[in-house]
Amino acid sequence: MALNAKTDPNYVPKRINGKFAPGWSGNPGGSLEATRRSFNRDFLLALAADFKKHGAAAIEKVRKTQPAAYMKICALLVPREMKLEHAGGVKAMTEDQIVDAIAAIEGFLARRSGETAKVIEGEAEVVPSLPAPARPTKAS
Repeated sequence: MALNAKTDPNYVPKRINGKFAPGWSGNPGGSLEATRRSFNRDFLLALAADFKKHGAAAIEKVRKTQPAAYMKICALLVPREMKLEHAGGVKAMTEDQIVDAIAAIEGFLARRSGETAKVIEGEAEVVPSLPAPARPTKAS
């Protein structure tokens, strides 16, 4: 027999006019995603607090006593997508690519050393705009 207001005077309905009554959750199990986020947040906060207390000393101890573990941690911090490839170098470049590379390096060095950049003077070329394409018509 189902409990309701007629059979049990202490009965409190879960829904009132289609809405959940105060104190009743629509999802008593909670959200798995929210639980995971909460756990991750709490874990990272605890880890950060522990690292502030013992971080540098722990890293030094691991480096001295377990160099393999230390190197594994260092390797895990490098992104997996990072690929370094050597492709022919200067010999494979065209003359225009070499000139562009030299200009880029000179620009980088100029910015780095605090020198002012050279101002290139010129005028913008006006390009006539093309007409919009015709819209296709529906075949009746």
